[in-house]
Amino acid sequence: MVKDGLPGRPGPVIEASGLVKRYGGTSALAGVDLAAAGSVLGVLGPNGAGKTTAIRILTTLTRPDAGSASVGGHDVVTDGDAVRRLIGVTAQDATLDDMLTGRRNLVMLGGLGGMTRRRARARASELLAQVELAGAANRVLRGYSGGMGG
Repeated sequence: MVKDGLPGRPGPVIEASGLVKRYGGTSALAGVDLAAAGSVLGVLGPNGAGKTTAIRILTTLTRPDAGSASVGGHDVVTDGDAVRRLIGVTAQDATLDDMLTGRRNLVMLGGLGGMTRRRARARASELLAQVELAGAANRVLRGYSGGMGG
């Protein structure tokens, strides 16, 4: 675990200064400052505190209206590709479509991650084999048991 930054780059891995995000007349973030080092970051707080909005900005899914943020020294707005190469994020809830097959879900997620369709299909096959679900790849997720990932 990296305690004080990334190898070759000491200091905070995640930095934010004055982050502001508004949705219409509602301020989701009103000047958030953050500096965090380490390999795992948990964000806790009451409903409506802006946790999801801040994470969406730090993971390059949403642009801030004001302020700045960087991950691993890369600006989340101007160098999003580099940020996405450094991070791993898991959602609170599964983000799979239970009406699609396991294979189609993986291909869709690969496409969302920037893979070509051909590469996403190949990677889906690799992953299905790796987790021993190749035999169930073409079944809709709704038919999977809980232990299968559905």
